[in-house]
Amino acid sequence: MSGHDALVVALVVLVLLGAVPVLAGILQYALVPVHAWRNHLRDAAPYLPRVVVVVPAWNEGAVLAASLERLMRLEYPPDRLRVLVVDDASTDDTPDVVLAKAAEHPGRIVHLRRAHGGQGKAHTLNHGIAHALADDWMQALLIMDADVIYRPDSLRRMTRHLADERVGAVTAFIREGSGRPGSVARFIGYEYVTAQAAARRAQNVLGAMACLAGGAQLHSRANLEAIGGRIDTSTLAEDTYTTFLTQLDGRRVVFEPAAVVLAEEPDSVRALWKQRVRWARGNVQITGTFEHVWFRRPWPVRRGGQRLGSWTFGVIWFSVYLLPVAIVAASIGLVGLHLVAQTTALVAFRSLWWLAVAAYVFITTVTLLLDGETARRSWFQGLTFPGLLALVVMSAAWFPGLWEDTVPGLLGLRMSDAGRDAWQLALYAWPLLAMLLAPLVRACDGVRALRVLSVPLLYVIGFGPVLCAITLDAYVKQWRGAVAVWDKTEKTGRVVG
Repeated sequence: MSGHDALVVALVVLVLLGAVPVLAGILQYALVPVHAWRNHLRDAAPYLPRVVVVVPAWNEGAVLAASLERLMRLEYPPDRLRVLVVDDASTDDTPDVVLAKAAEHPGRIVHLRRAHGGQGKAHTLNHGIAHALADDWMQALLIMDADVIYRPDSLRRMTRHLADERVGAVTAFIREGSGRPGSVARFIGYEYVTAQAAARRAQNVLGAMACLAGGAQLHSRANLEAIGGRIDTSTLAEDTYTTFLTQLDGRRVVFEPAAVVLAEEPDSVRALWKQRVRWARGNVQITGTFEHVWFRRPWPVRRGGQRLGSWTFGVIWFSVYLLPVAIVAASIGLVGLHLVAQTTALVAFRSLWWLAVAAYVFITTVTLLLDGETARRSWFQGLTFPGLLALVVMSAAWFPGLWEDTVPGLLGLRMSDAGRDAWQLALYAWPLLAMLLAPLVRACDGVRALRVLSVPLLYVIGFGPVLCAITLDAYVKQWRGAVAVWDKTEKTGRVVG
């Protein structure tokens, strides 16, 4: 093989690496319909254990009253539900709000105040968990966020899975529930369907759950005690850490899609960026901490087995984790092929983007069908999730010559050879360019005079590329050893249940 041929092969391999996340997405979504037959409901049964709810709260006065009142109205026996609000040394009216609610519901709501706060959510949770475990009354413990609203039937839909002793923890479907969401919140609403209603159904089928939703995780007492009676404080992804420990110790983690919990999500790119950098850095920490798990054949452990080590789960995990790397690889591969083997470059580009179009149509359709409420609110954000310019690239792959000949011809124009070359390079490199341009959306969002441009830019560049850019930023911060701080997202009480 000549040096030229070896270079071409290497560049094609880079393009193929870019196809792996697309194929993993198709695989995961292909498992979603299987959930109708392969789920845990057949092993569930009516079960109403005594539940303690732990609510970490730091300056949550604006949202706590509604959340606590909805907990009190759950379709759950009042004598089997207690709420511990762990006040992390709040400086607003959080104590007053909790004490007022405790007076309305004596014995059912308890205010626990930490004298010195600011250590992060995990430390706050551990204060409440220790208090709950000190009393034999508690049979199950629900961890939630201060701003979320539980639908009336959500808790009993979750507890029924704990009737099976093999189940250690259950999580619910967190749905974006703002009364009047803006564009960013609508994008998040759509994304939550993909990452939860779809992905976690598929993970139920696989028998390996990536993460318990931080605002809706129900643990059996036995599971809490088995994993040490506390939440890990060494990472920024304490919910994922707990999810992995539960499964590695031999208990199942189950997603219950019918248990719906409404949450207020960020409605600005800057707030989104802050939240997701924390999440992504947490996933970097988790990936390293559990390095012994990846791509290991499922092994038998107590009470059955766990499948975190399966190749299928590993491919899905790393397809998300390394998505920015795959984007860079595919872009370099296509641009390089354009320089050394243009015919091969065209074939590779069209093949990759035909696959991307098929995945886009399949995933978007399934997502919108899975959750009718979100589909009505966020259908346009679902269609534009990859970005308007990405849709242009898709059309260029499916209809060769559309933008080089047909469109200019309709305008009475003719594209020059240099223009064609530049256009082709832009098509090949667009995913990388979109990721590199994403910080521009955040920058505009942070300047009052330019803020009006941030939402249009978000639609043009795409919410997906913005998430990839955030992940890349998290990698850089983690590599540089930036201080890891649990920085909460500000909430204003916009959830409408």
